[in-house]
Amino acid sequence: MSRSRARFWASACAGVTALTVLGTAPSASAAAPKEACTGLYNARITFWAMTCSQPGEPMIGGFATWRNIPITFDQVDTGSTTVQVANYMRVSPNTSSGPLAPNIEIGLYAEKTGKTTHTYGPRWSELTTSGGRTTAIKAGVNPTKPDKRNHTYMTVRQDSGNQWDVLYDFNKVGSTTKQLKVLGGNTNRIDVGLEVMGPKYINIPSIADRMQFMTGNKVWQQVATPNVAKSVTLPVCSTTHKPPNCFTTKLIDNSKFTQWTVGKPRRQAAAAGSPAAVPAALTHSRKAAAAGLPATFNGVDQQALQACLETDPDNCLTTVPGLSECVVTVRVCNAAALPSSGTSEDAAAGADVSATDIRARAAAAFDVPGDALAVEPPASPAALKAHSNAADSTSGDAAWTVTSTSSTPGLQRTDRRFDGFTARYSAHTGALLEACWGDLCDVS
Repeated sequence: MSRSRARFWASACAGVTALTVLGTAPSASAAAPKEACTGLYNARITFWAMTCSQPGEPMIGGFATWRNIPITFDQVDTGSTTVQVANYMRVSPNTSSGPLAPNIEIGLYAEKTGKTTHTYGPRWSELTTSGGRTTAIKAGVNPTKPDKRNHTYMTVRQDSGNQWDVLYDFNKVGSTTKQLKVLGGNTNRIDVGLEVMGPKYINIPSIADRMQFMTGNKVWQQVATPNVAKSVTLPVCSTTHKPPNCFTTKLIDNSKFTQWTVGKPRRQAAAAGSPAAVPAALTHSRKAAAAGLPATFNGVDQQALQACLETDPDNCLTTVPGLSECVVTVRVCNAAALPSSGTSEDAAAGADVSATDIRARAAAAFDVPGDALAVEPPASPAALKAHSNAADSTSGDAAWTVTSTSSTPGLQRTDRRFDGFTARYSAHTGALLEACWGDLCDVS
């Protein structure tokens, strides 16, 4: 461990001790978690434009929204270089033992997989001190298409126990297993922003991240601006710092965190601004889809929900009748975004990927030598049909399975290593379907 990193952890732990001594009563305000933000989002090959917020009171939910903007990659051979983009929300329910505590991450991910190919889509992860797991989200309306459609990302603590449910477009897509108890005081954090690897090959138009948290009284609120820190590890684009190695960033705050707008231009710097207008065809398709929905689903006005998702998604919880109650009780609220047992989009995506491709991708992603991996080919179509389950978004996909017992950091961007991993990749697109590493591979 480097001296600078050691100093960070020592300082962070000292700060946590002070918070513990102060007791568990909710505080009216919290200092911005500057040291945690800088220490967590700072590495040599990964670059971030992140915000880190400490609400200053018990937090039992996190909510973020942004559009599926088109992310493009240079059509060149990048060899073994990992080239990928992630825009996500990360909720850490309990940071009393240190800044790098168990957390839930949900967001949009894109990865360059070949000279002219890439994957794109949402997934959620549970990251802990003993391992982690991640699952691609296949529910929702066009989750894997960069069609500028609004999508929502949410995690809400369960009514009993310490675990959290994960919701995408207001429907539950999974649950955690290893999260810690929520405490009072300044012992939780909610982060949102952009992560990039291989920035010189990527163009990312401005993404407008809007975020809120749920208080212990089940009220959604914006974070006070003084409680927000930033970590931007590429220079801000300017006449001095030009693309591709720079970020465009803008925090719209006033007194509350309203919007974090961030981009990574490839060739021409552009000021961060409002997201592009929604194409008329997309608006028409949303209205057409809404026309076939029930008027009310699990107590939620479906027409109002579809309209709100298109125009003002960060306010849907307060403006759509029945939605706020649904997400904290039923957790299946959007009739248009329910999982389907129909043909997977992957099945029609094109040529299959090879074992060599999958081995190289897994070795790079999990930092394990290629000869230390076991690669199992996809099951036969008959076997897939026998084991398919519409409630499981990945069970019916033809997939390569990769395993290793070697030490790995998993998909966590930290110095921690874990014993072994298992990952499944789509046989048709090479997209990561699900993975686990360390002790979380033991979770059923």
